[in-house]
Amino acid sequence: MNGVVVVTGGGRGIGAATCRLAAQSGYRVVVNYAGDADAANGVVADVERAGGKAIAVRADVSVESDVDSLFDAATAHGPLAALVNNAGVTGNTPGRLDSYDVDVVRRVFDVNVTGTFLCARAAVRRMSTRYGGQGGVIVNLSSTAADRGSPNEWVTYAASKAAVNTMTIGLAKEVAAEGIRVNAVAAGLVATDLHASAGMPDRLDRMAPLIPLGRAGTPEEIAEGIVWLLSPAASFVTGAVLPISGGF
Repeated sequence: MNGVVVVTGGGRGIGAATCRLAAQSGYRVVVNYAGDADAANGVVADVERAGGKAIAVRADVSVESDVDSLFDAATAHGPLAALVNNAGVTGNTPGRLDSYDVDVVRRVFDVNVTGTFLCARAAVRRMSTRYGGQGGVIVNLSSTAADRGSPNEWVTYAASKAAVNTMTIGLAKEVAAEGIRVNAVAAGLVATDLHASAGMPDRLDRMAPLIPLGRAGTPEEIAEGIVWLLSPAASFVTGAVLPISGGF
């Protein structure tokens, strides 16, 4: 076993695919979820049917006490080896920046930026050799929207992912000598239910022609990059933001 990996937002999409693949790679998986217990428990069942070990833990990553409880549960499951900061929100309804409600903007930054910070801090405090840990790996989920800006759709979401990129680079330099590697995956257009839930069921078809490879990616393709960054094959990679986007 490779130890425990916490995957935030692990009940669906990229998070669920990452949980399944990480389990195949020998991790005991903590499937974090905020609201949909059935989906998270379904991922746990998938892992266990394949011979792996997993538990589901509810926590809102933007709430400090929830994050503390999440990581306490994770370390009760075994030694913490990795964190995948996958939980994120777009704010749903797309539009121009001047149409956004400030509460929506705050929620996007609370989950995507503060949540990433809180989980990374909890992981560092448990994995860093400075605190008596054995080292580990953090992979943050970003987006190529951080470079494109996502105009007329999700400028705030794009800005939050730019913050994740900067946090990734800075934290990687802080903890490199303490046995922790920190990287990010910048996902492009991915075929998940995010688009339909935001009221844009045609978004995948509409945007596919803009992608050099001519299609959206799958959650499993993004998970492959995440789990590679967790693995010893990426042992000399830290502070990197890896685009997995079909060239978008």
